[in-house]
Amino acid sequence: MVRNWQAVFSGVRAALMRRGRTRHDADDLVQEAWIKLACYERQHAVAEPEAFLMRTALNLSIDAYRTSKNHGEQELLEEMVLIDTAPTAEAILLGRERIARLSECLAGLDSKTRSIFLAHRLDGLSYLEIAQQHRLSVSSVEKHIAKALLLLTRSMEGWWP
Repeated sequence: MVRNWQAVFSGVRAALMRRGRTRHDADDLVQEAWIKLACYERQHAVAEPEAFLMRTALNLSIDAYRTSKNHGEQELLEEMVLIDTAPTAEAILLGRERIARLSECLAGLDSKTRSIFLAHRLDGLSYLEIAQQHRLSVSSVEKHIAKALLLLTRSMEGWWP
């Protein structure tokens, strides 16, 4: 019986890819399964070589998965794309300059406005909590925060990207 082995190989590869293998890995597994079939056929008769090839490739895939789970994935460094997520030296310098400018702007606020603004923005306190702490009305707290925002926004103009 003449078999169309290319079609058989394609079917096995497709089955492996449906189970999460890459095309490259599937091709390697099909080749390894083919070698095992050829070696086995030297000493034994195989009634269904296509089924033998499919079962062998699937078993090899399962074995490879278990090995990678137990020993971790091994990747070739040439195949990996490494991305440096650290900020550039320029970004770090600009960030430091912005922080210094913001510190100067905060120092320019009167102490009560600065305290109220920082309590809200840094400590996360609500207007009501700040009003109770400073014995002010909520409306006064809103005005202090609005004043701080206006002054900081004007002072920081041109310092943000």
